[in-house]
Amino acid sequence: METKNIMIVGVGGQGTLLTSRILGGLTIDAGYDVKLSEVHGMAQRGGSVVTFVRYGEKVAEPIVEEGHADVIIAFERLEALRYAHFLKKDGVLVVNDWRIDPMPVVIGAAEYPENILENLAKEHKVYTVNATEESKKLGNSRVFNLIVLGMAAQHMDFTKEQWYSVIEKTVPPKTVDINKKAFDVGYEL
Repeated sequence: METKNIMIVGVGGQGTLLTSRILGGLTIDAGYDVKLSEVHGMAQRGGSVVTFVRYGEKVAEPIVEEGHADVIIAFERLEALRYAHFLKKDGVLVVNDWRIDPMPVVIGAAEYPENILENLAKEHKVYTVNATEESKKLGNSRVFNLIVLGMAAQHMDFTKEQWYSVIEKTVPPKTVDINKKAFDVGYEL
């Protein structure tokens, strides 16, 4: 099997690291060689957080090179735009259709780009969900990342049962049911 390259991008506090732990656990359980790498910007201040998950027969290094990501999971529109150049030609971009203004926009030093998703769709396969709103319908807005992950799971080689198993082992015990429900919402889209 050729090495698969997954990127998870978001803003500090969006569950990027938890999502990478779920994906890392899943690939290890499936018997793959796995390399994880986390790149934190100013995560505590709402800055970019990027995680690389690479898995396959034998993975040499943890970093995904530009133009090589099979799947990019983006928890916010601007983060999707910021990292889209990492996607390979036939790669998939799964985006939470949500806006979080970075500090330069908040203080008026920059403008938030318009039509991000439409522009990305001109060059890439883009799948979007407003996971933040969907998670509120479930009664817990913090599980939106599992909705996005559920949607991305359709573009990876694992069964729903494999995902459930690792979610059960990774999230806090009290939140297993709501996280599995959130995953299902994305998986069914």
